[in-house]
Amino acid sequence: MSDDLPPPPEIAREVFAGEAWDRARAFADLLAGPGVVRGLLGPREVPRIWDRHLLNCAVVAEAVPEDVRLVDIGSGAGLPGIVLAIVRQDIKVTLLEPLLRRTVFLEECVEALKLENVEVLRGRAEELAGKREFDVASARAVAPLDRLLTWAMPLLREGGELIAMKGERAAGELAEAEAQLRACGATTAELVTVGRGKVEPPATLVRVVAGRAPERARRRRRR
Repeated sequence: MSDDLPPPPEIAREVFAGEAWDRARAFADLLAGPGVVRGLLGPREVPRIWDRHLLNCAVVAEAVPEDVRLVDIGSGAGLPGIVLAIVRQDIKVTLLEPLLRRTVFLEECVEALKLENVEVLRGRAEELAGKREFDVASARAVAPLDRLLTWAMPLLREGGELIAMKGERAAGELAEAEAQLRACGATTAELVTVGRGKVEPPATLVRVVAGRAPERARRRRRR
């Protein structure tokens, strides 16, 4: 365990209830140790692992429906994908990450935490489009929303949801992505706040519901 890793705040026991508690603490150790050594997390982030990373990702589960297939795009160190898998054993999580050193770390975390509801895939979202379909796509600090839409929407079933962690930039990015939202066939796009009373400030998400992309609709009409 890193000497800089602070003890978990009291609210963490409520957020990571039951079996999730031991897994959350073990994941914190993995992030603060191997995660920092391998460059997946900066050393300055260690004192903020619980507040800024684990709890901030865990409250996203409030916006995730039950029993869904979720793909975490650009999973990196497993934030939020591994955290969501820890707190929501009912969902199936695919950690999608193109860099080998990160997928190795993710696989080691999944094995160490005994997360049977998680798979790790090395690759890019564009490569997976048309091959797999998911109910939910999550992303944190991966790309601006307009670019993220081009990656995520082809992975979602009609009616599926993109849940993007955007913080204080959420409203601005949503406005800037208006043209791309129309182009990708989104049916609704809105700001969602989660984690009230658990994290400060509460986490702000952009939730986009996938419709039928215009080009896919045209292909279906031609058949």
